[in-house]
Amino acid sequence: MITIRTPEEILIMAEGGQILAKIIKELGKEVKPGIATNDLDGLAEALISSSSEALAKEDKIKCSFKGYQSFPNCLCTSINEEIVHSIPSVRILKEGDIIKLDLGIFYKGFHSDMAITVPVGKVSFEAQRLIRVTKKALKLGIKKARTGNTFGDIGNTIQRYVESQGFNIVRDLCGHGIGRELHEDPQILNYGKRHSGLEIKEGMVFCLEPMVTLGSWKIKIAKDGCGYQTADSSLSAHFEHTIAITKNGVRVLTELK
Repeated sequence: MITIRTPEEILIMAEGGQILAKIIKELGKEVKPGIATNDLDGLAEALISSSSEALAKEDKIKCSFKGYQSFPNCLCTSINEEIVHSIPSVRILKEGDIIKLDLGIFYKGFHSDMAITVPVGKVSFEAQRLIRVTKKALKLGIKKARTGNTFGDIGNTIQRYVESQGFNIVRDLCGHGIGRELHEDPQILNYGKRHSGLEIKEGMVFCLEPMVTLGSWKIKIAKDGCGYQTADSSLSAHFEHTIAITKNGVRVLTELK
């Protein structure tokens, strides 16, 4: 069942989204050759803690991912062929890598979720283009997120753009509703047919998150047993925003104002 949020609930989620966006921005600044993904995870926890200090006890910010379905950390750190949900470790980032930073927080009773892909130092032209196309795919999907359209309209727009650029869209992973639970209905595919699927309505809040590959769209479990990676070990990129459908149109809750 899809939960329709009140304007007041969306305002709270927007507050949380701004906190999350600021944390992600700071994490992105720290990505460089020589840093371990464990260090980025520790920084994410520290930033969440510092953001909580001035808040009332009942409003304290928590990591959404830590302990969720046994995930042991706060931040997901997926490198190169890894797509999503990879566990931070002692692995050191190298010049030319690309890393996906995926983080969720729980604030005043609601979750928000966001992801970016960051180049590590100087990366290849192909990697730059992959990142750029994935980021634009998310932007195009958000433009289609309006009342009267369907979730198929979003997926179709993302798929057509990604494939027109010579890349592939991951089909076995998707976006999702979000609110008092981290993952809620509906599941939102990044591919599909126009005018298919559920109609988008005012009050819906959900995460759009295209995952794009340089090679095949097929995936497999990553070496850590938790994350997913491309089946052919090709590069992948991932961007995600939490968005709300309001009477004034789409509102990107995790976009810095």
